[in-house]
Amino acid sequence: MNRRKKLNQILKANAKKASAELAPKNKDIYISKADRLKLAAEANAEAASDPTTESAPGAASPSEPV
Repeated sequence: MNRRKKLNQILKANAKKASAELAPKNKDIYISKADRLKLAAEANAEAASDPTTESAPGAASPSEPV
């Protein structure tokens, strides 16, 4: 590979890295499946211990047959 081509390759790579840093980052952070299950379990535990989120005593839950 000649010298000019190599320099152009390096400069293009540096320009690409610089533009990638300036680009907006819209992508969400990855959360592993185990972490998602853990967060869901914590949310369910909080919902179960919180009496304000319970249904009314006379209302039938969707899982119970009427």
